[in-house]
Amino acid sequence: MQDSIKNTPTRIPRPAHTLSRHNISQAALNVLYQLHHAGFQAYLVGGGVRDVLLERIPKDFDVVTNALPEQIKKLFRSCRLIGRRFVLAHVRVNREIVEVATFRAHHDKGGDGMSENGRIVRDNVYGSTVDDDAWRRDFTINALYYDISDFSVLDYANGMADLQAHVIRLIGEPRLRYQEDPVRMLRAIRFSAKLNFTIEPETAEPISELGELLGDIPPARLFDEVLKLFLSGHAVQSFIELRRYNLFKRLFPYTETCLDNQIALTLVQQVLYNTDQRRNDNKPIMPAFLLASLLWLPLSRLLPKEPLKGANQQEILIEAGQHILTKQQQHVAIPRRFAVLIQDIWLLQLRLTRSRFSKKRSLTLLEHPRFRAGYDFLLLRASSGDEQALEFAPWWNQLVETDEKSRMSLLSQHTASSGKKRLRRRRKPKDKKED
Repeated sequence: MQDSIKNTPTRIPRPAHTLSRHNISQAALNVLYQLHHAGFQAYLVGGGVRDVLLERIPKDFDVVTNALPEQIKKLFRSCRLIGRRFVLAHVRVNREIVEVATFRAHHDKGGDGMSENGRIVRDNVYGSTVDDDAWRRDFTINALYYDISDFSVLDYANGMADLQAHVIRLIGEPRLRYQEDPVRMLRAIRFSAKLNFTIEPETAEPISELGELLGDIPPARLFDEVLKLFLSGHAVQSFIELRRYNLFKRLFPYTETCLDNQIALTLVQQVLYNTDQRRNDNKPIMPAFLLASLLWLPLSRLLPKEPLKGANQQEILIEAGQHILTKQQQHVAIPRRFAVLIQDIWLLQLRLTRSRFSKKRSLTLLEHPRFRAGYDFLLLRASSGDEQALEFAPWWNQLVETDEKSRMSLLSQHTASSGKKRLRRRRKPKDKKED
């Protein structure tokens, strides 16, 4: 097991690595050069370095420097400081934001750092050199630094070897590092799913046992991690890995209790596969759609199997939905703007599975601003084997896919058919003559 950072990093000269300035955004290069010319150390680090070396397209580029946050702010006009747990500088260059962090050091070096029961709750202990910063990195593949002064790569933890071996390995003692920040367990799984890497055995071993530490993480921070896990194009594999290490139940405990049912498990898999497909096809993804789908399973268990006579089905669903959302907020916070959309998608399931449709009501429903999301979820429910969805999805599919003229004809036929059924139900039996 890798116990520590090397005192002297391996410096890989430009001819010996594949990271070129052509692969780095102009905005990140501008920030690196401006810091360097101002007399500060400046390095590209983390996912940007890792992804370019893997011949992948980075989502963004992070910079580290020995300049303090206030010095960074003075150097760049379009800069703002964010965060309390970690103070970061966001430098805007045209439409791109480059995140710039000051070197961090170990907590025994003083400064504005704080830990509780081994967990870091504030981390503004600044280091003076890149060597200090390397100690604070989580995984070996994230401890690779691109030096703008000579275009070399500094390797502090044999990260280059792990990149080539496709291995996720923590720097330092795994239990201690997970206790410092339990979110590292989710990051290990995310990188494994995203990069198709294997989690090194000693890095993987404590995860299942330490999952309860996620209960100490603010639910708002876990919401951000959920979006990274499920909306980045590797949702299916993330789900598989989370369940393997017993972490999915830490994020969505009420959904987990439903997954002993094959239809429920298939629905989740279908939703996540669909999410990955949309991401790969560069189609928009609604976080609310994903969350509505995951929480539909525990919600549906609270709904009556048959409509209660004289009861307002919509009110029953709203009350049950608010109950589920309130309980879920204790684990993964859901912003209000998403909660409203989630409830709309749920209510549309009720409206799309009504046995009686009038022509006017159907046309109104087609114009609902969230109709497409509700309809898409109905189709996913049907594809998973949900009996109620299987009954109604074909008709709605026919209505949606047909042209306007055929749609009006279809609606007229359906309305007439529904009317005849209602008349037959209302007809009273004839009185029998007494003998």
